[in-house]
Amino acid sequence: RCCFMATWGLMLRAGPRLLRERRARVRAEAATGASSEDIWLKWGLLLVPLTAFCLGTWQIQRRKWKLDLIAQLASRLSSEPIPLTLDPMELKELEYRPVKVRGHFDHSKELYILPRSLVDPEREAREAGRLTSHAENGANVITPFYCTDLGVTILVNRGFVPKKKLKPETRLKGQIEEEIDLTGVVRLSEKRKPFVPENNAEKNRWHYRDLEAMAKVTGAEPIFIDADFRSTVPGGPIGGQTRVSLRNEHMQYIITW
Repeated sequence: RCCFMATWGLMLRAGPRLLRERRARVRAEAATGASSEDIWLKWGLLLVPLTAFCLGTWQIQRRKWKLDLIAQLASRLSSEPIPLTLDPMELKELEYRPVKVRGHFDHSKELYILPRSLVDPEREAREAGRLTSHAENGANVITPFYCTDLGVTILVNRGFVPKKKLKPETRLKGQIEEEIDLTGVVRLSEKRKPFVPENNAEKNRWHYRDLEAMAKVTGAEPIFIDADFRSTVPGGPIGGQTRVSLRNEHMQYIITW
């Protein structure tokens, strides 16, 4: 009994001290947790502007690269034409490069890429900044072209025609029958972009260049060139419908970041 009473007395005397120590530990742990949260918050706030700065700097470099690429492609368009090659590997390196061929068209197998508007740099310069555009809607006429020297048939984008001139019988004067020398720029196949309809070969409605499908329908090789403006004849499609179109939205991204 004496031993029990002594132990009970010690517990009573030590109780307040143990309680104080426990409360001190709880406060210390809470302070440590709050301190850790503050550290993470500070690092998070620091990373936000740092990340934005890095992304903005990266977009500046991307914009410079894109502008240089556009300039290179535009420079290609003005270079001297070279004979067309049939080597697929060489063709992949020749997009936007002028080439020359000799042969004749097969107008019975025309294809139509639509809708398209006339590429007219002078009009586009006049209407720059306007909310509305007065570009006429129509299509690009793609015609098989038998190359006499190469012994193969390729696909040629003869150029733009308005809707009312889509049917060949409405532009018989422009349907060249004789053998000619033709200059154009090499174009490669392209993938369907978002929201662009699928091509419909049965209805002859094409919305993007699918060279394999076009070649299958016409019996031509999957080689495609845009005829230059000098190929235009009275009553025929308007040539020179090559547009160097690369997305360049990097300035918007720079401002955003």
